Amino acid sequence: MRKVIFLVLLLLVSWQLAAQEDLKYQKPPKEILELADFERAPSLSMDSKNKNMVFMYRSTYKTLIDLSEEEMKLAGLRINPKTNISSAVTYINNLKYKALRDTEAKQVTDLPENPRLSNFAWSPDETKMAFTHTTDKGVELWYFDLNTGKAVKLTQDNLNANLGSPYSWFKDGNAILVKVLPKDKPALINTEDVIPVGPTVSVSEQGAKAQNRTYQDLLKNSIDETNFETLIASELYKVDLSGNASVWKSKDFYSRVSFSPDGNYIMITTIHRPYSYIVPLQRFPMLTTIYDVSGNLVNKFDDKPLIEITPKGFMATNTGKRNISWRDDKPATLYWVEALDKGDPEVKVDYRDEVFEIDAPFTGTSKSLAKTINRFQHIIWGNDKTAVLTDYWRNTRNIKTYLFNPSDNTQKLEILFDRSYEDRYGDPGNFNVKRNQYGRYTLNIDGDNSYLIGAGYSEKGQFPFVDQLNLKTKKTTRLYQSNYTDKKLDIISIMDAKLGEYLVMLQSPTEYPNYFVLNTKKRIAPILITHFENPFKGIAGVHKEVIKYKRPDGVDLTGTLYLPVGYDMNKKEKLPMVMWAYPTEYKDKDNAGQNTTNPNEFIYPYYGSPIYWVTRGYAILDDAAFPIVGEGNTEPNDTFVEQLVANAKAAIDAVDALGYVDRARVAVGGHSYGAFMTANLLTHSDLFAAGIARSGAYNRTLTPFGFQSEERNYWEAPQVYNIMSPFQNVDKIKYPLLLIHGANDNNSGTFTMQSERYFNALKGFGVPARLVLLPKESHGYAAKESVLHVLWEQDQWLEKYVKNKK
Repeated sequence: MRKVIFLVLLLLVSWQLAAQEDLKYQKPPKEILELADFERAPSLSMDSKNKNMVFMYRSTYKTLIDLSEEEMKLAGLRINPKTNISSAVTYINNLKYKALRDTEAKQVTDLPENPRLSNFAWSPDETKMAFTHTTDKGVELWYFDLNTGKAVKLTQDNLNANLGSPYSWFKDGNAILVKVLPKDKPALINTEDVIPVGPTVSVSEQGAKAQNRTYQDLLKNSIDETNFETLIASELYKVDLSGNASVWKSKDFYSRVSFSPDGNYIMITTIHRPYSYIVPLQRFPMLTTIYDVSGNLVNKFDDKPLIEITPKGFMATNTGKRNISWRDDKPATLYWVEALDKGDPEVKVDYRDEVFEIDAPFTGTSKSLAKTINRFQHIIWGNDKTAVLTDYWRNTRNIKTYLFNPSDNTQKLEILFDRSYEDRYGDPGNFNVKRNQYGRYTLNIDGDNSYLIGAGYSEKGQFPFVDQLNLKTKKTTRLYQSNYTDKKLDIISIMDAKLGEYLVMLQSPTEYPNYFVLNTKKRIAPILITHFENPFKGIAGVHKEVIKYKRPDGVDLTGTLYLPVGYDMNKKEKLPMVMWAYPTEYKDKDNAGQNTTNPNEFIYPYYGSPIYWVTRGYAILDDAAFPIVGEGNTEPNDTFVEQLVANAKAAIDAVDALGYVDRARVAVGGHSYGAFMTANLLTHSDLFAAGIARSGAYNRTLTPFGFQSEERNYWEAPQVYNIMSPFQNVDKIKYPLLLIHGANDNNSGTFTMQSERYFNALKGFGVPARLVLLPKESHGYAAKESVLHVLWEQDQWLEKYVKNKK
């Protein structure tokens, strides 16, 4: 059946293109194909004791047959209505496991035929791992035992995974709570078969401002509402490890199921009407109810209304309870956050948010724990007297980290770190966490000390570190800092701080990332844990370096330069060049100039990478820094175009000064906001011979209530929106532009229509342009046929308009 679908799809694609260009899917040249057609290394999951690791294997790409499975788009979801799981899932097709220090991984046996595995979760005692398998008809629940290595099927293919993982382990590890499709599930309604009985009407009330961003895949009518309910309805069953099942709760629209740390209570969130046609399901009304482990009602804890109308700005939030969660360090204590500024960032207050808690049985008066100066971000719980809280304020880029005593709200919060989150050089690192007696991750407290793991970016390079923080004196002691200059080291976890033992990942430009045990107190080499081989040995001789240069206004910039294998650094032949970038907004130019690129990172030509063209005789400047800075009261986008051009010119000047590039043969490219950048550079500069723009947005009036990091609406800053929009300035562009877009783009703001309308405008002004729409593809491209064709399109474009430019 899947082969028939594929043939029909090919015929359909051919028919659709016939009026434009009779083109089948193509493959790129041999040099590129050898890199793109590779076997992906597995991903890993490790238990909290660093004892066992599970290897998860998957295909490098999906296929068009995968993407052609039935799909419904409702309330921001993309669902396969036949199998009742997200249509965007990437499946694992094999599992292996091993003890950390074993050499060879063992095969998990008795896996289902043609495995399509997802939704993995360790059991509470970490001796088993549960997962789902998607058949042609639906979703099954399985688990495998690490003691035997055998997989066991627990249910039929009747689970409901449309809202995410459809199960949760009971605390004892002997049973699992599972979302199952209702026995009385009705058939879905085909909108094409229904004769309308009236129009769809939406209402805006006087003064109620709903300045929402542009969302995809929203509900559109009452039939959508009915189908939405059909797809999200579930019954809850308790299933033991022998497959015996009993009803735990009757049918409802279950969104979230969360066990208390001690396993005696279950917090369940259900979705209810009224729904919305302008916002996705995350903002629909939701009822949060607490039950005991037997399913008896304990407390109807919160009923959040529909959130269509909120104040303007990134820091706006809803009123009432939010972030309702269990305290990880307590048996059964709920905590949540409430806004003290009505959720409005324009309201001037001393404190933005307040954190509350309540113990089981969740009745009576709640207790205030803390008030935050900025908007609450998260808490890392430690114990009765110690917790770490973080808040932030996007407009100033400020982030504060506090130490506080959750048992005494009369004690003032102590600020540990008060900094700009843009400042990567000053980042103190992330607190190390450790699994506690409840199976939850809490602050790793050792006497008076805790630990921080930092990325270690600095002017001299990247040197990750582990710091010990004394919680009483607030002083830090450096326990370890990497001194690798020929490899990139990442600290994954602390195995034993006193013994100086850490789990790390090491890589170099030609050495694939692998896991090691590093002992900093013994004079021994790191112990290799995984054995992943480099699948890209064909480019092992490529020259790679991170170059540093400046913009005319003094902002420091970097880019990663690649030169072809065998390039003569002394002769310095002038090469055509491809520059690839993505703009990033900053409020401080010093932070914008910080270097976070490690020259020792493995060279990995992923599907969207420009690195492939180093095999075709091009110089590549990848990840070229494109900061857009707006200090003080100035917003970054006030001078967006000027800064784009300055970034691009500085990059070309830098490579030209090294003697490597032919300035007349430079291409620029990018994906999403990088595509937007590309179109603007071809519009407002004469620096490039051609451009490649993938899955971008080009008319900002179609995203009138903000985009990317712009929070002003169109009517507040019409000149900014218009100047930044390539569509509005199409009469200025004269350089060839290749537009590529997924025909099924799900990303907010980058509707496929953006490329279609922009191409029509380009064609209307006689600009050399090509529009490639990829059937079934979304914002990123997944099918092997699509990826290889995109590489072919880009190669053809570069060869014609850049390398062999006339």
